[in-house]
Amino acid sequence: MKTIKLGNSSLSSSRLCYGCWRIAGTRDQFKSAAEADAGGRAALVAAYESGYTLFDGADIYGGGRAEEILGKTLREVPGMRERILITSKCGVRHAGSPNPDSPQRWDFSPDYIVKSCEDSLQRLGIETIDLYMLHRPDYLGDPHEIAGAFAQLYDAGKVRHFGVSNFRPSLVNALQAAVPFPLLVNQVEISLAQRAAFEDGTLDQCLEKQITPMAWSPLGAGLLGDGAKRLLPAQQGYKTEGINKVLDEIAVARGVNRTLVAFAWLLKHPSGIVPIVGTTNPDRIREAVRATEFELTREEWYRLFVAARGEPLP
Repeated sequence: MKTIKLGNSSLSSSRLCYGCWRIAGTRDQFKSAAEADAGGRAALVAAYESGYTLFDGADIYGGGRAEEILGKTLREVPGMRERILITSKCGVRHAGSPNPDSPQRWDFSPDYIVKSCEDSLQRLGIETIDLYMLHRPDYLGDPHEIAGAFAQLYDAGKVRHFGVSNFRPSLVNALQAAVPFPLLVNQVEISLAQRAAFEDGTLDQCLEKQITPMAWSPLGAGLLGDGAKRLLPAQQGYKTEGINKVLDEIAVARGVNRTLVAFAWLLKHPSGIVPIVGTTNPDRIREAVRATEFELTREEWYRLFVAARGEPLP
């Protein structure tokens, strides 16, 4: 698979990332331990053997089980750890933690950042996380306190590089001003169904600051593909009929399927968007790689953009 540098670092990543969110099941659809171990391992190995070198995780995925399954797979597959980049994220705390009346919230307190990272390292069974991200903005987060936690993790050899997820450009600037390390990535929702990053300054900032955008839900929760649909509440109103019509037309002309065209649309952008492939189906994981083997024309790209807008450009 083709590769790309992450941010202004020397880290070389595959153009597609494999996302570990669902390998242990979701919060409302947990898999049994045996099912998660077998299915998760099959998905991870399929990604690894297909050339994915960036594996995206988080402390909350599967209640921590996703990291355990990845760690177990790393121990079972010779050479895998040395050939891939592992990410994790922290900062989302579910309701009931640590007390029964604790609300769902975001937490960038220094002690929690450090403890979350150490817990992830233990679950993964590794000594260093290649790229550690703040998951969602904490309104009470102090950039200077966060910088201190980052420095502690870096100095201890527990994290190589840092990034953010779901951050507005202004928050990226505020944090980068305090942190002595370059923020390599901003992981945000980007797809033909969710194009806010094109217009709110996120991708402009990525181009300016050499930050790599990672696209979660690149198929609009599956609405742009031909597989399962798993919509978050904020995605319930996505309208994709017109988009899918043009996706199908281009797919037929290209001799591929609409999923690959939707990925290729993201890959075309000059900021170097890295789509996160989240399916656990090994065949679909392997097939997605084909999206890196062709490039849409400007005309095809804008046909899709206009279809997504639902009206002509001014």
